[in-house]
Amino acid sequence: MELNGSQIMIEELKAAGIEMAFGIPGGAIMPFYDELLKADFPHILTRHEQGAAHMADGYARVSGKVAIVVTTSGPGATNLITGLANAQMDSVPLIAITGQVATNMIGTDAFQEADVYGCSIPVTKFNWLIKDVNEIQHVTREAIRVATTGRPGPVLLDFPKDIQITKAEYTPRESTDSPLPAPRQYPELDMEGIEKLLEAIERAERPVIIGGAGIIKSGASAELAKFAKAAGIPVINTLLGLGGFPGTDNLFLGMPGMHGTAYANFALCECDLLINLGARFDDRVTGKVSSFCPNATIAHVDIDDAEIDKRVHTHIPILGNVRDVLITLNERLRPGDYDEWRQTWTDWKENYPLQYDWDGSIKPQYVIDQIQEITDGNGIYVTGVGQHQMWAAQFIRFNEPKTWVTSGGLGTMGFGLPAAIGAKFARPEKDVWLIDGDGSFAMTLVELATAATYNVPVKVAILNNAYLGMVRQWQELFFEKRYSHSHYPENPDFGMIAEGYGVKGINITDVNEVRNSLETAAEHDGPVVLNFLVNKEENVWPMVPAGAGNDEMQLAPPSREAKS
Repeated sequence: MELNGSQIMIEELKAAGIEMAFGIPGGAIMPFYDELLKADFPHILTRHEQGAAHMADGYARVSGKVAIVVTTSGPGATNLITGLANAQMDSVPLIAITGQVATNMIGTDAFQEADVYGCSIPVTKFNWLIKDVNEIQHVTREAIRVATTGRPGPVLLDFPKDIQITKAEYTPRESTDSPLPAPRQYPELDMEGIEKLLEAIERAERPVIIGGAGIIKSGASAELAKFAKAAGIPVINTLLGLGGFPGTDNLFLGMPGMHGTAYANFALCECDLLINLGARFDDRVTGKVSSFCPNATIAHVDIDDAEIDKRVHTHIPILGNVRDVLITLNERLRPGDYDEWRQTWTDWKENYPLQYDWDGSIKPQYVIDQIQEITDGNGIYVTGVGQHQMWAAQFIRFNEPKTWVTSGGLGTMGFGLPAAIGAKFARPEKDVWLIDGDGSFAMTLVELATAATYNVPVKVAILNNAYLGMVRQWQELFFEKRYSHSHYPENPDFGMIAEGYGVKGINITDVNEVRNSLETAAEHDGPVVLNFLVNKEENVWPMVPAGAGNDEMQLAPPSREAKS
């Protein structure tokens, strides 16, 4: 059959099982949008292109499916860059489709022209500038394959306006075709490396597992739980790995690194075997590399060979899909005797719990505790970036994968609200709670209009301390309390702003109102913004100062009324 370029691309997206698009139309992408409407392809109209990218990101993280984000050329496309960089850092599969000026106008500084191909190279896994309608079928299939196989990531298709309307012969996929292009083959299992790891486990006296986002992306949560419980080895989850191991299990030690639990960092300092399963050795995890796991043999299982030996020397490297490796480990496991080690880390958990003080104000940790209770830990929890993000990671106990959505590697303020909307589209049966800071929320609050338009019942809890909280904390601790441009003394009334968008808004100033307001939000059939005026000087503890080692961790100041 003969179709135009836009129709061909849409047919390929549908054949691949892609079910959702987010974006905003404009001049250079209007032919594609016209065909989206004719094809009845599900599309969410957002209020900003960055918001569209973060919605697609949240959708992909929770659904496990690739999503598409569509924008026009020039500023529409460049507004995607932050969202693409965020997805690239956190290995999230997205397909960005950007309109471009007609091929004969490229390079002439035409209206709304930008070198999107060049701009996006550093922040995508791969990208294409399509100059021939006959390339569209192959390029679209390849884009889907690249985004979703191996280490996932975002890709970009720059789609000139004339190519969108040019016609070509199109052969649909046969019904027997795979719904996705054939994935790249994973490397064969490194049985030699696996055997070395099994021997190390047998010899070890103080082993620790650190599970990263690779556990979730490979669908290996059940295999990790089986492995850890059979071996009796405690588990630490990175920020993006939370939910990969049950947070209520006795073997769980929490999150490591800069704002990790004391007992997780103690375990890293004292272990003699570290088993890294699908986590990159991020600087916020390791602290000063020279003092990271100083007495440990380090094993690292990862799908991306670029991560192995990148920052931390690996004694037992295993390149491969972490789920496949865990299946083999579970078949051949020969655990050691770790009773003494278990007593050690159990004592740490009892003696150094996460805690916060009572002083009559609304403590942000208390709000998060109450959200945990109301949802019984069964919701999807989304954050922006800052202090609130760290408190949520510390105090929420995640018991299943794909229920924690946060910006890890890039640390993108403004990620939370659009990502929460995307997450709710992915799992409409789940309660979705956004825990955000006032600074982070203000950056993309325009997407309240999207939540209102589509009646997306996300529940937003703003922990409003009238500061860029994490900046303020660092200024307090390391800049002698010189609060240089981190204070928002005239923060807007977020409750009133929400009402202006047609969203229920509630301001909470009394700690005794916290529980009732959360219950009201949970019962409301629609989006809600809860603006909690929290303690302005609350800090995140523990903390490893920048450039220090995990052995230099600072614990919370002692308190007479600590609540753990």
